[in-house]
Amino acid sequence: MKTAAQLALWLLPALAAACGPAATSTAGATAATGDATAAADVTPTTDAVADVAADAAADVNASPFALPGADTTVDAYTHTPIYFTGTDNQRTVDAPANFPATGSYQTITLHLKLSCPKDGCDPYDRLGSLGLVTAKSADGQSDTVLELVRFITPFHVGASWDLDVTDLRPLLVGNVTLRAFIDTWVGPGSSYGGGWLLTASFEFKGGVPAHKPLAVLPVWTPHGAVFGDPAKPLATSTPPQHLPLPTGATSYTLRALITGHGQGNASNCAEFCAKTHTLTAGTTPYTKKLWRTDCATAGAPGQQGTYQYARAGWCPGADVLPWSVDVSADLLGQATADLAWDVEAWTNTCRPDALPCTGCTLGTSCAYDGGAHTEPYYQVSALLIAFE
Repeated sequence: MKTAAQLALWLLPALAAACGPAATSTAGATAATGDATAAADVTPTTDAVADVAADAAADVNASPFALPGADTTVDAYTHTPIYFTGTDNQRTVDAPANFPATGSYQTITLHLKLSCPKDGCDPYDRLGSLGLVTAKSADGQSDTVLELVRFITPFHVGASWDLDVTDLRPLLVGNVTLRAFIDTWVGPGSSYGGGWLLTASFEFKGGVPAHKPLAVLPVWTPHGAVFGDPAKPLATSTPPQHLPLPTGATSYTLRALITGHGQGNASNCAEFCAKTHTLTAGTTPYTKKLWRTDCATAGAPGQQGTYQYARAGWCPGADVLPWSVDVSADLLGQATADLAWDVEAWTNTCRPDALPCTGCTLGTSCAYDGGAHTEPYYQVSALLIAFE
C-alpha cells in the first residue's frame, strides 16, 4: 500500500495542470530538461496533498478484492464418508467453509480426492459434484446450489484431481456452505463396497489473476434434462434465461457443465451417443459435439470395467471439463443477457410410451429398468462469469 507522500508524488502532474498555465509550463520544462528541482514550482500545499492522497487511497481500497491476499488453504472435507445403505442416505453431505473475505488471488486450486473406505470403493462409475449452497428451502428438497465442479468416480479405485477455480472467486468469499454429492448406491457392510471418502481443499495463491472475475451469475442450477421424449421438451426443463448484467465488465465467459447419461435406448443415448449442442448468447449460436474420446487415458489408473469407451462429455475417473464460451461480443454494452441451450433433434423410440417401440440397443424391453435401460438425459448447469 502506498503512503500519502508516495501518492502525492503520483499526483503531482495532475495537480500541476490544475494550477494554471504558468505551472503547466514549468512542469513541461521539468519534463524536457530532466531537472527535478523544477517540481518545487508546482508543489501543492501540505493540506492539498493530504486531501488528494486520502481520496486516492480510498479509491485504491474501495474494493475488498483490490489488493493481493495472503496465501492460504481452506480445508472443506477430510476423508468424509459418502454412501448409501438403504436406511442411511449420505449421498449428499454439506460442509461449512470459511474463504478469504478480502484479497485478490492469482490462482485458486481445488484439490479433490476420492479414497476407498474399509469395505472398498464403489465398483461403478457414478456422477459426482461439488457445489455452493446459496439458498435453502423449507423442505430441504429445492435448495439453490451453484455447481463449482463435476466429476465421475472411477471403477473400484480412488482418484484425485487438481482443478482450477480461479474464475469462481466471487463465489468463494467468507462463510459459505458447500455441498458434495455422489450418486452412489452402496455403503458400509455392502459386498459391493463402502462408497467413498471425499477430501477437498482450496489452495489460494495471493496475486492478480490473468483475468480478474467481477461477478459470477447463475444461469442454470444443476438438473437433469430428459432427452428425446416429445412429452418432456428441453425448453421446459432448461428454459432460456434473461439475466441482468453487472456494470464495469470488459468480457464475459459462459461456463457450462453438460454430460449425457442413460443407456439401452435408441442409439444408446445419452451416455453413448454423440450429439451436437448449442449455447446461444443473444442471437449468436455456439455449437459443440458433446463427445469425449480420451477415456482410455484421461481417467484414474488401475480401473476395472468399461472405462476406456468414449462417452457424452465425460470419462469414468475423470473431472468433467467445462465448456467455456467467450460471449463478450454478444453481451458487452448490454444491460441484460439472453442465454439458451439446445441439442440437435432426436427422438428416443425405445421408451415406455413409444408407438411402435423400436431400436432398444441392449435388447431390453421398452420399460426403464434402472439398469440396462435407463431414461436418456443430460445433466446441465451453467454460470456466466463477468471479468473486470
